[in-house]
Amino acid sequence: MIQLRSMSRIALVLVAGSLSVAAAASEAPPPPPGGRIGTLALGRYVCEMPGDAASRPVHQFEFRVVNASSYKAGGVRGSYLYTGDRVVMTGGKLKGLRLHRISEGFLREIAEDGSDGPMRCVRTSRR
Repeated sequence: MIQLRSMSRIALVLVAGSLSVAAAASEAPPPPPGGRIGTLALGRYVCEMPGDAASRPVHQFEFRVVNASSYKAGGVRGSYLYTGDRVVMTGGKLKGLRLHRISEGFLREIAEDGSDGPMRCVRTSRR
């Protein structure tokens, strides 16, 4: 009889522990620092500076998003991290470039002081 009670208590503790683990697993994890992680739309992004009558291309910053978090610039593959509305080139030819995503396919360079800089990059094609 004593052994049966002990086994019942052990079973009850195990069930209660399983329920608390299941409840903890169903809670949404906290958002990552900097905001949700995302990816840019695939395609070619051309960068330009505003001008008097027309914009001036800045060819050395052009890139093509090739998949998930990878891009190519000047034939060199690199990676980027997109969190919240910020994009940071973390590897490759454009490593260190910081961009502010204004809308899908429209990015602005982030200046040293954290404000939007004059250079803009626009997605021009899907390939």
